[in-house]
Amino acid sequence: MNRPKSVLLSAVMLLLAIGASAQEKAAPLKLSQTTSIPQLKDGDFDHFYPDLAGNRLFATAEENSKVLVFDLKTNKLIHSIDDLKAPHSLLYKDASKKLYVVDSDLGEVRIYDGTSYKFSSSIKLKEGADASAYDASSKYLYVVNGGKDAKLPNAYISVVDTEADKVVGEIKIDSDDVEGMVMEKSGPRMFVVIRGKNAVEVYDRSNRALLGTWSIASAGKKPTSIAFDEENHRLFVGPRDPGKLVVLNSDSGAIVASYPAVAMIDDMAFDSERKRIFYAGTLFLDVFQEKDPDHYDLIAHVPTAFRAKTGILIPELKKFYLAVPHHEKQSAELRVYDVLP
Repeated sequence: MNRPKSVLLSAVMLLLAIGASAQEKAAPLKLSQTTSIPQLKDGDFDHFYPDLAGNRLFATAEENSKVLVFDLKTNKLIHSIDDLKAPHSLLYKDASKKLYVVDSDLGEVRIYDGTSYKFSSSIKLKEGADASAYDASSKYLYVVNGGKDAKLPNAYISVVDTEADKVVGEIKIDSDDVEGMVMEKSGPRMFVVIRGKNAVEVYDRSNRALLGTWSIASAGKKPTSIAFDEENHRLFVGPRDPGKLVVLNSDSGAIVASYPAVAMIDDMAFDSERKRIFYAGTLFLDVFQEKDPDHYDLIAHVPTAFRAKTGILIPELKKFYLAVPHHEKQSAELRVYDVLP
């Protein structure tokens, strides 16, 4: 049956429009594998750390008092370190084959042989030892400890020399509630989330001096996570009250943008290749796309699970890993997502 050219043209245009719309809305993440962890009881995870050379992923099952070791090729659980109380953050150094585990209740950094997983020594800190960040240029590990979890009026950032495995310095913080840190690679600055002040503080790593305090209270309170786009001079901060993505100018501290985001943020990552921010919270994982340094679009709001707020982006593998805690009828899992173009 012959059809008018105008009808055929309209049909073609409609198909093209549908195709373009589907392409625009294509999800940036695809769930590729789920690994069940049935031996875990209720309780949160806190942080991940990868060992790419050894094809391993370390995870702190904080409330289960364990560090879990996954094989990055199969995503299966291959080992569990159990002589811990409340592990929070980690560092693995391939050169020395050492695994550093920051334990809050023990108030120390515990050091394990990275091959046998046997405990070798520890570095004593204050209770409340939690977040940490590694400066590869100096080989110093910066560890938050003290503060409210230790029933102290001040938190501290202890500077651990991972060549000598000892504390070589300390920064006293004028607050009892401190969260994550990110390091500047092109200079000496360290950006620290001060939840007790609803602010980001800037420190000079060379002399440990405070350079500035930047409040984010006008955009959100209880900041918990931070990421850094150093090339475009942008800090990304995740407050919990309310759930938001707050964008700061890393030179001036000025708030340049803020957007509603998932609640209970814990981990955030910036993908420098794709210019995306991965934002893990409870029930959902949000993905923002950078249009330019002052404008961002929410391009995915991926359903996850209750308190599934521990995640890590591994750009080299084009994967995002999410820890799902055990809760009531929800079993503990490691979820692996492919990061799509």
